[in-house]
Amino acid sequence: MTTPFLITSLAVLFALIQACCAILRKRPSIASWCFCVGMLVFAAEGMLCLAVLYAPDLEMGMVWLRRALVAKALIPGVWLAFSLTYSRGNAREFLQRWWLILGAFFVVPIGLVAASYGDLVRVALVGESGQVPILALGFPAKLLGALLLLSSILVLINLEKTIRAAVGTERWRVKFVFLGVGVIFGTRIYTGSMGLLYSGFKPSLITVEMAALLIGCVLIAVAYFRRGFREVEIYPSRAVLQGSLTLILAGAYLTVVGLLAQGVTKFGWENFPAQAFVILIGISGLAALLLSDRLRTSLQRWVSRHFKRPEHDFRDIWTRFTQGTSGVMDTEGLCRASAELVSETFDVLNVEAFLKTDDSEPFAKVASTSKAGELERVKGTNLDLDDEARVALRDRNRPFDLDRENAAWAEPLKGVLPTQFRRGGHRMVVPLVTGGRLVGILILADRVNGIPYSHEECELLGCIADQLAAAIQNRSLTEQVVQAKELEAFQTMSTFFVHDLKNAANSLTLTLENLPHHFDDPEFRKDALRMIGKTADRINGMIRRLSTLRQKLDINPVDTDLNALIDGVLDGLDDGGGGNGIVRMLKPIPPIRADREQMKSVVTNLIINAREATGPGGTIKVATESRDGEILLVVEDDGCGMSPEFVKSSLFRPFSSTKSKGLGIGMFQCKMIVEAHQGSIRVESEPGEGTRFQVVLPVGDL
Repeated sequence: MTTPFLITSLAVLFALIQACCAILRKRPSIASWCFCVGMLVFAAEGMLCLAVLYAPDLEMGMVWLRRALVAKALIPGVWLAFSLTYSRGNAREFLQRWWLILGAFFVVPIGLVAASYGDLVRVALVGESGQVPILALGFPAKLLGALLLLSSILVLINLEKTIRAAVGTERWRVKFVFLGVGVIFGTRIYTGSMGLLYSGFKPSLITVEMAALLIGCVLIAVAYFRRGFREVEIYPSRAVLQGSLTLILAGAYLTVVGLLAQGVTKFGWENFPAQAFVILIGISGLAALLLSDRLRTSLQRWVSRHFKRPEHDFRDIWTRFTQGTSGVMDTEGLCRASAELVSETFDVLNVEAFLKTDDSEPFAKVASTSKAGELERVKGTNLDLDDEARVALRDRNRPFDLDRENAAWAEPLKGVLPTQFRRGGHRMVVPLVTGGRLVGILILADRVNGIPYSHEECELLGCIADQLAAAIQNRSLTEQVVQAKELEAFQTMSTFFVHDLKNAANSLTLTLENLPHHFDDPEFRKDALRMIGKTADRINGMIRRLSTLRQKLDINPVDTDLNALIDGVLDGLDDGGGGNGIVRMLKPIPPIRADREQMKSVVTNLIINAREATGPGGTIKVATESRDGEILLVVEDDGCGMSPEFVKSSLFRPFSSTKSKGLGIGMFQCKMIVEAHQGSIRVESEPGEGTRFQVVLPVGDL
């Protein structure tokens, strides 16, 4: 049994085992199926390559090599799909963005192999005498190798983006998957570059690929045992290629390989493949070391200790804290952003935040870096502390070592967050106190290498805690102000609404009181029915106006003659004006797309407001015209007018009215309707000089 046979057989066996394990979950994900299919493809490729190595002659070797290239053609699409969906909470977003590229990496390699199957491999004669036969790759096979090289880089870029977006124990769980797949595809970058340079079949490269597959399977198995065969939900940025370490390393490696190839041509180096492989191993090892939290932490402390630099750049941390929390409006989002900042700054894998909703209620968990993808399930987990613990935390007001605290009140804190690592060090509790009130708690556990917190780090934690507590308090006060404003708006609306209902109820009461005495009078019954109908119409009108306060106004636009609609409104009003002189200046205009009922409400409101502002003997002008592709509707009166302050701050706000019997939502309703038609409404008014409303509406489809 030779070494290549043993390595390839073990790699195939491990790949088959991991393919089965990936789909033995209760609810396999898209990434699980892609991983399963990808490992099956690797296993098929390994068995076919093994057949090539032990083929009895070149003809049979050529047949098996073609079949192996068919298996290779399935690798780009399957593994690129895996890299786009593995442990990503926003996988659908990436699939929608990459669907064209993903489809190309499925279709192009398979189509290329299918269209040129017979030209993939040929027997060529090499050597000084031209008598040594070898298996040479044709142009389609070289093109397939280039696609494999490109897809390998894209797979590593996507996985790199996933691990960069991970924090705390999320990164700890997915790190070995990244390393395992990185070894597999990093090696394929090496073998792919060698295949393109030599254009021939090299058995040694197959052994290298299978060895990398074996090592990668072992690393992935470690990751599986770490996370219990469960994925986490990470939300990386959509800018996948921005600042990619993989792209830089791959570009550097291929550049060095290209220079070495030129050296081979010029100087005839004999150990070029070995040199290129050593360079690949070095770059892969560097990438693995850069992912090591322990090494990074040790390096940072070494630099700080020997060059006497501060352990942390306070300005940088404060800038990141401000930027990360400036756009967060709710307290839970603020705590999540702060927990991630603390996790990244102090290399703590597990940071949990608890908020106090009431002095007598338990603390509720609102953020956790170890279970960010499962926060909805852990949200609401309570931490019940007695009065002694609350007073002790409030009085301390500084971070302290939980595992050194022996008081009885600290026991609930120790039980809520057990350490997950044997070398995770002591746990820290950071009380969030502002204005003498305990508003929340941060608990830190599982620090990389278990390094004790220095005095400087405790001071920095205290500063972050003070800032976070003040921010939580400010948002709490803001929520109280918003609730007070909402209550004030409700009370204002109720005042107007109850006033109008009271008037309607009084009218109905008087009618009912007189009804027994005058029931036999036909005229009385007729007047009573008319009054009841008007009262019902008034109440329905109040309800319709209140319904306009919803956030979204639905309209049903149809072709509308605005002039005809205005004529209908004016003709339908009492005596055409109720003692006012109405001047119609309706010029020919094209039809518009509008909701007739809603637009009728706008015209009615504007004219009624003008009538009430002018009184008997006043003049109202109603005009329309077409100008620059827009329709203008103008309602102008010579009435009492309005002050600039009222126009600016109150005219279009609900429940602001100069009328004693109005709800104050008529102009608010008009503005909503006009803007829903993609138009605008403008007003010019001066006290004692009258008012001019101008409605601008577009011509054509909405």
